[in-house]
This record gives sequence, structure tokens and C-alpha cells, in this order.
Amino acid sequence: MKYPYGISDFKKINTKGYFYWDRTNKIPLLEQSDSQLFIRPRRFGKSLVLSMLENYYDVAKKDEFSKIFGNLAIGKNPTEFRNSYFILKWDFSCIDPSGTADDIKQSLFDHINACIEGFHSLYNYKGYDLPEIRINYENALYSIKSLLSAVQKTPYPVYLLIDEYDNFANTVMMGAQSKESRYNAIVHDEGPLRTLFKMVKSSTSSTMFDRVFITGVSPVVMSDITSGYNIAKNIYFKSEFNDLCGFKENEIKPIIEQIVKQCGFKKNKTDEALDLMRTYYNGHVFSFEKDEAIYNPTLCIYFLEQFEQSCKYPRKMLDSNLATDESKLEYIAQIPKGKQLLMDLIQKDHPISIPDIEDRFGIKEMLSDNSKDRTFLASFLYYFGVLTIAGETDELEVILKVPNLVMQSLYVERIQKMFLPEPGERDDGKWAAKQVYQKAEMKPLCDFMETRYFKVFKNRDYKWANELTVKTTFLTLLYNDIIFIMDSEKEIERGYADLTMIVRPDKRHATVYDVLIEFKYVNLKDAGISGAQAEKLSEKELYQIPVIQQELENGTKQVVEYGKKLEQRHKNLRLATFVVVALGFERVCFKKVE
Repeated sequence: MKYPYGISDFKKINTKGYFYWDRTNKIPLLEQSDSQLFIRPRRFGKSLVLSMLENYYDVAKKDEFSKIFGNLAIGKNPTEFRNSYFILKWDFSCIDPSGTADDIKQSLFDHINACIEGFHSLYNYKGYDLPEIRINYENALYSIKSLLSAVQKTPYPVYLLIDEYDNFANTVMMGAQSKESRYNAIVHDEGPLRTLFKMVKSSTSSTMFDRVFITGVSPVVMSDITSGYNIAKNIYFKSEFNDLCGFKENEIKPIIEQIVKQCGFKKNKTDEALDLMRTYYNGHVFSFEKDEAIYNPTLCIYFLEQFEQSCKYPRKMLDSNLATDESKLEYIAQIPKGKQLLMDLIQKDHPISIPDIEDRFGIKEMLSDNSKDRTFLASFLYYFGVLTIAGETDELEVILKVPNLVMQSLYVERIQKMFLPEPGERDDGKWAAKQVYQKAEMKPLCDFMETRYFKVFKNRDYKWANELTVKTTFLTLLYNDIIFIMDSEKEIERGYADLTMIVRPDKRHATVYDVLIEFKYVNLKDAGISGAQAEKLSEKELYQIPVIQQELENGTKQVVEYGKKLEQRHKNLRLATFVVVALGFERVCFKKVE
């Protein structure tokens, strides 16, 4: 099997023997609207969808229809519009977002002009004898008008495909310098992007731009240019398009079975590999009416390709191409309310609920602290794929959660940098964390937390300090998905272990421990002392505080019970178990449970 990692050319994938799961049955559904906006996170197969439409509707590929689509659903039941359009495609990820607003405008115009020149050259080469198209290198809008004038003299209208429509604008918005003024100059008033979409809107007719399909990551930019282009039908919540991009589990399993067979593994290896992929890559839901979660396609291809080539799972489960999404978490972390949201979401069983997912918010909301409420922050993270739909509450609010361990790892890394910005500090903390799973020693990590990590918390942080806060800080240093399947609040027969670190099945040969930790938090008031008094306590005095003794005892009972159940479930664990108790943000004590 060949895997199309990094390939979005539909014709190449389906004619050169690459793995492809048929989504052409969605084409008749897409024809129900002339202008559509399709939103999905980065690396989720949007460009491949556009390539599918390009190959299906391009009049110049009429003779290749059977070759490209003959073995697919649409090839057996094509619609009346197949191969009946000129295709004009813009890819806004090619636009340089650096420099001044005028520089960006010129880059936009250069890209559009280049696409128009390519359009004219291609269709003339294919024998369609297009009239001359005049190119104005300083004003691409003129070039578009010239193209449409030429097209109107032919029997064929244009299908306009716009990929990553918001890419360069989002990059400008996330930029460090003068981002608001540059962004406003691009999308507001008579900025080039709004003016461009106004022209597209005015040109949508059966003889010009008969159809338009737009992909992007979020509706932010579309919200800002909405007066310029308010005719697109948003299809990103529609249940029938939940799986337009991405894989379903029953589509992945046969491929794993094939790899397992050719690698000579026993059949139970299929369940092991599928369970690993499910833990790391599954969990995305894009419709309120759908219960079936979708696997991230880029990560699946990354995993399957490496598994087949080496008969081993990837060392790192996170493809580095997806790691750049951390910038979105950095943006959230800079917002006062965003810090708490990230701390909440790192907990597996701590989803959040909001009245609804915002589908219209623009730059004013993005840059105004007064507008960044919990609904805004959660909606923003949903569109960028680091949150997903998890259902509705009894009060019909939307529940959002972190979809899988890959996305959780991005949260963990951002929180770690948020509280420990100095690389040297992070290195010391990671060294202390290694002592837990390499030597089953908890004291270095507890000492680091007490003397260094907890010092970054301010007095105001006490209002949301609890057991989850303590667990999160430890998790940010212990997290290691190269070795472990990390699980926060793991359900173990109607109970929940605070943190389990189970060695990945392909890493069980390593001389490291599986880890089980139960966390407890004691506030200073319950201990009957002040922060200053707590800092002066000797270690012996700390452990003699009655409420701490009680929490250590309670935690011991829990980890003993959870440990037995984990051993029964996994059979071959080398388990190190601990109880960790924090006294405010001043002191930390622990007990190793043998």
C-alpha cells in the first residue's frame, strides 16, 4: 500500500495506487448549493476535497473521467454537471503575510494574476481557444474582470475554488507587530480581501462564477468580510459532511489488518494498534447530530505509513506538521481568562459547556479583552481542532472536550511554557520527572514543585487552586507520549485514578516503570496555618499535620485498589504507585505505596 502523506492531488492518489477512502458520494450533496464555505482544522484533508472537485468538474478532464473516477461511487452515478466547468483555483496559503499591508496586497494580487495566467495558458493548450485575458499586475481585480469577459464568450462557466481562504489573514492576525492595523487594512472597508470577495459575489452567475467552494480553518475572516461576501452557505456543521474529511474507524481497521498480516504479527496485534490509534488520533466530531468520531487523516497516514514500512509504531505519535497549532494555544494563554481554560481542559474528564459555538466573530472580538469570554475562547479552539463537540447538556448547552491524546499533548506543552518560561527551569523539571518513571523516586519532583514551580503562582491563583491544579502542574512535567499512554482521570471499574502512565505496548522492553499517582490538596485554612508558617515547617512537622496524614491514608487506600485493578487489566505492569499531597502552593509531601 502507498500512503498519500503530504499529497493532496486527487488524480495522483486515485490513479497511482495510493490509499484513498471514497468520499465522492458527497458530490451530489455539495451540488445542492452554488456557493459553500467548508471549515476544518489544519491538516484535515480540505485541499484533497478541492482537488476532488477540480478533477470532477474540469471540462478539460472529460476524457479522463473513467480513469480518475471509474472505480468510485460518483463514477458509477455521475451528476449532470460533471466535466462542465472551467476551473479557477486560488490557494491563499501561497500568499506572503510579511511586510506592510501594501506588500501583502501585492502578494495577493500576484497570486491571483499568476492563477489567471495559468488558467488562460492551460485551457488554450487544451484547445478551448479562449479570447485574450488582460493582466494588470497592480490590480488583480481588473484581471478577474478580463477573465470573466473572456469566459462569457465560451459555452462554459467558471467553478471557483479557494483553498485556505483565511490562511494569510490569520497569520497576520497572530503576528507580533502592528497586527491590528495590518489586518484591518486587508479585510476592512475597502481593503483588498473584502473588495476581492465583493467582486466574486457580484460575479456569481451562470455565465461567470457559477459555483464557488471555499475552505478555511475558521470563520473569523469571513465574519470580517461578510458584507463583501454573504452568500456562502456554511456547511461545516452539517451532519452529512461530518466525515467529508478524515477517516472512520471501520475504514482504518482493514488497513491495520493488512499490515499486521504482512508483518507476520499475531491477529491480536490489530486490536493493539487500533487501540493506540484510537487513543491518540480519534475523537473529532463536527456535527451536533453525529455520534461517530472521526480520525485525523494526516496523523493516520503518518502512523500507517511508518507501521507498514518498519513493522513498528511511530516513535512519536504527534506528527511535527501538526505541532504548529500550538501557536493558537499560545494566543489563548496570553488572555487572562484563557489560562484557566487551558488548565481546565487538560483534564480528560473536565469538558466545558457553552451556550453555543460562535460562528460569527471577527477581529474586534479577537483583539478586545472585553469580548473574550468563555464562549469565544472555546469556539476559537473548536475551529482550530484542539476542542471538539462532545454532545449537549440537559440544558441544551454545547459540550466541548479535548479530542485525543495528541491534542492533549499540545495543551500540556503550552501550560508548561506558560508557567516555566525559562528553558533551564523546564529542563530541571523534566529531569526531576524522569526520576519518577526511571527510578520510582518521587522526592526530586516534589522538591522541584515546592521550591520552584509553585513559586510562579500568585496570591490570586488561590481562588481556583484545588486537586486538579496540582495534578495539572505535575502532568506538564511527567507527560511523555513517546514512552507512555498518559491518562488523566482514568476510569477503573467505577473509580477514577488521578494519573496513570502506562508504558506503550511497543515500549514494554524499556527499563522504566508504569506509574500511578493519586493527588490530594489541602488548603491552608483546613491545616490551620498561614503560608508563611507552612514554609517554615520542617519535613517531619509537615507530615505530622493531621489533615495531611488523613489525606495520605485516604490516597493510599485508593492507589492500592486502583493498582490491583490495573494489574488485572494489563497483566505485566512494573507499577510504581504514589500519593502526593500539596499544602496550598507552599509545600508538597508524598508517600510511595509498595
